Amino acid sequence: MMYVTGDTHSDFSRFKMKNFPEQKEMDKNDYVVICGDFGGLWSGSKEENFWLDWLDGRPFTTLFVSGNHENYDMLDALPAEDMFGGRVQRVRKSVMHLMRGQVYEIAGKRIYSMGGASSHDMEDGILDPSAPGYMRTKRRLDMQGGHYRVRGKSWWERELPCDSEYQNSEKNLDLCKRRVDYIFTHCCPTHISDIIGGGEYKSDRLTDYFDAISQNCDFRYWFFGHYHDNRVIDQRYVLLYEQIVRIV
Repeated sequence: MMYVTGDTHSDFSRFKMKNFPEQKEMDKNDYVVICGDFGGLWSGSKEENFWLDWLDGRPFTTLFVSGNHENYDMLDALPAEDMFGGRVQRVRKSVMHLMRGQVYEIAGKRIYSMGGASSHDMEDGILDPSAPGYMRTKRRLDMQGGHYRVRGKSWWERELPCDSEYQNSEKNLDLCKRRVDYIFTHCCPTHISDIIGGGEYKSDRLTDYFDAISQNCDFRYWFFGHYHDNRVIDQRYVLLYEQIVRIV
């Protein structure tokens, strides 16, 4: 079995037995995929490690793509290994990051993954802790209820893929003749985000790249998170937030 859900932001309560009773019939050869903003690697605190161990103790295996709300210093520090025909990073024995631009064979399906997204909730910008006047600016914005991020603490440039990840993506898609069953990402193609936000969301290199993939790849369904809603767009683009949907 394979289930898919949206952003968890380190809150894994949706996987408690009372909320997700389907897991009674699952084992470690069954999978739940989180479409970005996993959030389980953020501070390294005791509480965070408790919940990662708790998630590892669920009957199923958890897979996730990266979002824009991830601590990329911690995520990038994890070693990569071969799994499912691609490369993964293991957070716990049965909790794994599906890396960018990879093609996998999981539960009898061909999967393409490409995590990342542009943060769209920081109208007051990105603060640099090393910049002069940082604390003064932070206090002012806090008093005003500002929406900002702090470099290396709540925002990382790695929220978007780098050149080598795009190149690796193209190589892996070409190797499978650009045919997959499912696509797992955090954000979505530009033309789909335009429908979701009515033009509110700005396009970027990643959403434009996804636009190209939507045209030059053969796929059944595209699952993504990021926009905090549950809906289907144009029949095969599936936006998920709290819902957990079985696909295999």
